[in-house]
Amino acid sequence: MSDVAEDRQLSGKEQPRLNPLFMFRWEESQNAHVLLYPEGVVKLNGSASTIIGRCDGVKSIDQIAAELKAEFVTDDADIESGVRQFMEVAHAKGWLVV
Repeated sequence: MSDVAEDRQLSGKEQPRLNPLFMFRWEESQNAHVLLYPEGVVKLNGSASTIIGRCDGVKSIDQIAAELKAEFVTDDADIESGVRQFMEVAHAKGWLVV
């Protein structure tokens, strides 16, 4: 398996989950959620943490985006494309697998 995942567009029906090579957790010293892996650590911002925290391998990308929109958006904003773009980047970096 390559260190970098295939760079491609993800379908809204795909069910992403955290790559088993990474551990997602709150790191008090960073005051942030992080992804830990053997070679280092990735500090995540709040949005990235919220999205990755919902990637359980059961919910689809479309379902995750709908949940986030229902929970955080009070107007008619389109967040689906931003969620999908983040997941595509996270997949390309190898953080998420589908």
